[in-house]
Amino acid sequence: MDVRTTWWWVRHGPTNSDVLAGWTDIPADLSDTSLISRLSSFLPDGAVVISSDLSRASKTADAIAQGRRRLPDAPELREINFGSWDGKPFSLISQEHPSLSRKFFSDPGNHEPPGGEPWTAVSHRVGKFVDLTTASRVGEHIVAVAHFGTILTQVQRATKQSTRALSALKVQNLSVTRLSVSADVWTMDFFSRVP
Repeated sequence: MDVRTTWWWVRHGPTNSDVLAGWTDIPADLSDTSLISRLSSFLPDGAVVISSDLSRASKTADAIAQGRRRLPDAPELREINFGSWDGKPFSLISQEHPSLSRKFFSDPGNHEPPGGEPWTAVSHRVGKFVDLTTASRVGEHIVAVAHFGTILTQVQRATKQSTRALSALKVQNLSVTRLSVSADVWTMDFFSRVP
């Protein structure tokens, strides 16, 4: 019997900040209530909602839950830890580390920020949490509010793209990427759709 579990990955609201947020707890701008309402209506009614424990994701999850069961926040769904780059403007990072920053942002799988998480560690952290959650919620719809890098680890899982190919993708704020799994086979139904 084909039992499909569906993950509705939502990128948190915009931060209106020019820094590389990573694990820095920057709030989301949730003032576009019309878009948030459309987003909530686009998501399945019976889904559970979970998010990263960083406030930009957690507050976005609260805003779109609207009667859905809200699960506890999960630190496993945090963004990449950018180490010493965390909380710094992109212009300063490119000035301080011109070569490494270019390499990292074009191919994060083979480069890592100083003191930060390698892509393999992020993928493992997020993937392990997704596997455990999927196993306990087989056949359900799961709305997960998370971050650019977090979502891309799961897109990579479903599509088998290289990290270089992933780096060219844009996950828009308040967009939905839907991934499904059945019999341990992952598929991407759609990517970065804004309702």
